[in-house]
Amino acid sequence: MRAALGFRAHSGWAAMVAVTGTFRAPHVLERRRIVIADPELPGSKQPYHYAAELPFPRAQALIAKAMESSRALALEALSAILATLRSQGREVGACGVLVGSGKPLPPLEGILASHALIHTAEGAMFRDVLVWAARESRLQVTTIREKELDAASLQAINPLGKQIGPPWTQDYKFATAAALMVLPQLSGPGRVSA
Repeated sequence: MRAALGFRAHSGWAAMVAVTGTFRAPHVLERRRIVIADPELPGSKQPYHYAAELPFPRAQALIAKAMESSRALALEALSAILATLRSQGREVGACGVLVGSGKPLPPLEGILASHALIHTAEGAMFRDVLVWAARESRLQVTTIREKELDAASLQAINPLGKQIGPPWTQDYKFATAAALMVLPQLSGPGRVSA
């Protein structure tokens, strides 16, 4: 049976939901909070904030190391999720990753010079890590602007919380909506339509 994943990222972690069905009849297969920042790596949860205090060459190196570490963690978590779903006879073919406004960021020096851009860059980094891991896992990836989630769709999945129990936070609701939005793109088990 075809399934899709949805992600909503934060600094260092993401809410993940695996679903089948439709907005009218959704079925949550799995939900998890995945860690995508190594707590042993200094500054990994907020690498741009940490890097802003360093000389530029060290800042570049720190951000590259944090990105590499976060990619590895995301790929490991995604591989575990896919293995669990496959063991249940589910095939995942696509995922939706919620993103922000999508405004392009300046080069690193410009980012580190602006506190607002530091926040934006960190959000973008963790979302990009999820997109990268999904593509590495051979999933069709669709990025969805969070502001494009419509209230009616979110209202339709709200009652799922009573069926599946806590936690049923806004993060899981939004990730579920993202997954349900990409699910129709699949045709047949695990196959992406052309």
